[in-house]
Amino acid sequence: MARMTQRRRIHRFRVDSSGTEYPVRFTEDVLAAEEPLEIRVGGRSFSVTMRTPGDDFDLVAGFLVSEGIIRRQDELISLRFCAGETEGRQTFNVVEAQLRPDVPMPDTMRHVYTSSSCGICGTDSIEAVRKTIHFDAAQDPFRIPVDVLAELPDRLRESQALFEKTGGVHAAGLFRVDEAGQPELLCLREDVGRHNAVDKVVGWALRQDMLPLRGTVLQVSGRASFELVQKAALAGIPVLAAVSAPSSLAVDLAAETGLTLVGFSRGTSLNVYAGRDRLARPRQPAGVVTHAGL
Repeated sequence: MARMTQRRRIHRFRVDSSGTEYPVRFTEDVLAAEEPLEIRVGGRSFSVTMRTPGDDFDLVAGFLVSEGIIRRQDELISLRFCAGETEGRQTFNVVEAQLRPDVPMPDTMRHVYTSSSCGICGTDSIEAVRKTIHFDAAQDPFRIPVDVLAELPDRLRESQALFEKTGGVHAAGLFRVDEAGQPELLCLREDVGRHNAVDKVVGWALRQDMLPLRGTVLQVSGRASFELVQKAALAGIPVLAAVSAPSSLAVDLAAETGLTLVGFSRGTSLNVYAGRDRLARPRQPAGVVTHAGL
């Protein structure tokens, strides 16, 4: 976890009951690292994103899925760190992807900057997404008990090692429900960017040859944006659940693509904004606020 965190010296203050501020001590704080990652495709620069170092190959693979460039493991020939040095030191901040020769290259090899707070803002529309989605979530028969779904934020939080150290990263976790009806965490990734955490999960799944991710739930620690719904749909994930609110465009896209979108999932209650039919009766009705029709 060395490159995923950095230490900074800070001045820590405490405010007493009289409202007086006074310094307690000089100390160090552990912060989530944030560094640029350049993504190259076929030898040409394609994108630069700000991310937390770690699981970079997963991030690049997931990014290519989210861009609609690839959808299967065998379409990605290789990933490697390449030239990117500072003062003679390899930065590990440049990754090159080699695609199978018959895979069409992106229409425009654009050098796009993406921040850690959002994805490729303004470059995709609902119509563009509709054209690139290869997996039909509406055809996935997966259903999940509402109380199992409500458990997932706590299960996610229990496994957030980087958040435990820094308090400054988002998380995305991919879950499935086993034969005993228990949620199983397949993959968890953390990053300063919500979209990066999701791309790392999707990239992991691609490299495991698991796409489309039928019968799974993507639980995220923040809000549900249009981009996160887009990424879930492109990976064939039928359920996206967030602990905070969705945006209006996220709800619209979820409805159009047949994806179940859940927001404000807080352990004892949750809101379903699209795809309510995938929620089954709870195993343990007590303690979970449910829709009267379940």
